[in-house]
Amino acid sequence: MNDANQLPEFIPVTIDKSHITTIGERLYAESIEFVRELANNAYDADATVVNITIGDDSIEVKDNGSGMDKVGLGQYFNIGSQQKLNSPKSPVHGRDRIGMFGIGKFASLSVCKRFEVITKKGDFVGRVIFDKEQWEKGIGEWRLPLELLPPDFRNENGTTVILSGVEKRYDPKDIENKIVEGTPIKAPHFHVRINNRTVTPRSLSGQRIPILEGTSYGVVTGEIVILSETASINTEPGIEIKVKQVTVKRDFFGMETWGKALARVRGEVNADFLPITSDRTGFIKDSGQYQEFAKVMQSVMEGIKTYLHKMTAKKEGRKISRVLKDALQRIYKALAANPDLSPFGAFPVGDELKGIGGAALTGETGKGVSGETVKTSEKPKEPEKKKRKKKPKVKMLTPNAIIKKIKFGDTGVSCVVDSFGEEGPEVFAEDTVIYINRDHPLYKRESGKPDTHTLNLARLITQEIALMKDPKNPRQAFDRQSKLLRDAFIDRD
Repeated sequence: MNDANQLPEFIPVTIDKSHITTIGERLYAESIEFVRELANNAYDADATVVNITIGDDSIEVKDNGSGMDKVGLGQYFNIGSQQKLNSPKSPVHGRDRIGMFGIGKFASLSVCKRFEVITKKGDFVGRVIFDKEQWEKGIGEWRLPLELLPPDFRNENGTTVILSGVEKRYDPKDIENKIVEGTPIKAPHFHVRINNRTVTPRSLSGQRIPILEGTSYGVVTGEIVILSETASINTEPGIEIKVKQVTVKRDFFGMETWGKALARVRGEVNADFLPITSDRTGFIKDSGQYQEFAKVMQSVMEGIKTYLHKMTAKKEGRKISRVLKDALQRIYKALAANPDLSPFGAFPVGDELKGIGGAALTGETGKGVSGETVKTSEKPKEPEKKKRKKKPKVKMLTPNAIIKKIKFGDTGVSCVVDSFGEEGPEVFAEDTVIYINRDHPLYKRESGKPDTHTLNLARLITQEIALMKDPKNPRQAFDRQSKLLRDAFIDRD
């Protein structure tokens, strides 16, 4: 039983000194992250230029920021300092400060034996050296030696961090990639140079789609870039998620299921309200902020998917239009050479072939078939009273339908390439309209082969034209089709 007058006892909370030197190693999966952290410290200090010099076994990061006095140096080595959280804006340029936890600098200890900090603010110039081996030897010593230097030791305010005893060789290109992703080099009045070469943001060419979405926590901004199919891109796929202009991670937002289209999509989104993990490599996903952000991005990417599908369909439509025109020109010449095979009767031939008209995109009604037609020259006729022609029945078409007409004298056929479902017929006709199903598996297979796409379309069209001649005798229709195909391609192939 405790004595009421007995004083309470306490257990001191301690931390092993060696743990300080492993913070960087444990929290930063990539040792190269330390360069990003040092550059971002310079950004937070209102630097306009950061010079990074990479040597054989040393790395120097020098800035022209505001520098630090003795109190500032104390804050610099204060693990978990709240100073940047309490002062989120930089005093000179009003920048949103990136640092949050005050532990990024210790990432340097994962790659070198010691780092040296030289800083100037006004007349104060100081140097602090953190030697990993010496630090761990001083069991009860929790102080670092400060050396005061003359005011003219450095010409301007700013800070220089020198890492010595670097244990591996770093490729400047790898460090540049990390700076591009992890440092706000797009910000005004801020430049980073690596071995005297200025780092520039990546430039992607393609269709740019701006993003501006609101949430209850803040706005989501950025842009998605849809690259051309022939673009040669060496960047990682996915969308960069940035907080305060710094990439925290990449995400696909469901694009994993898009197939080849995934390779064409790049972009970045900025959401400064997202809570990040202490190592700055991820987000706190069970937070309300992230949940709302994820919902917004899901909606954005659904729109991108729809837009990409329309772009692909439009390009495919242009390709089909060209191939359909080629097929119809071949068929026209074959019919001109074999008028007995034409279901439209003989028609005059002699003048130069004028070509087939362009494709027409139709609405849901399927009306408005347009484009030039192929005609031969005819003698002028006396004006006759125009008779209203009976229009052929037209099926309900999709907006992506491709329509072309080939005319023989006063008559002809319209050819429609449209979607009628994978289970739909490969080809069918109604009156003088021939419908070709672009969803049919056989069509899909042949359309992917430039050498056979035209032949396949010609086969389907001549099949229906041959049946129009004598629908009751399919055997003769097939013979007629075979002759038309031969004459349509034999002269070119």
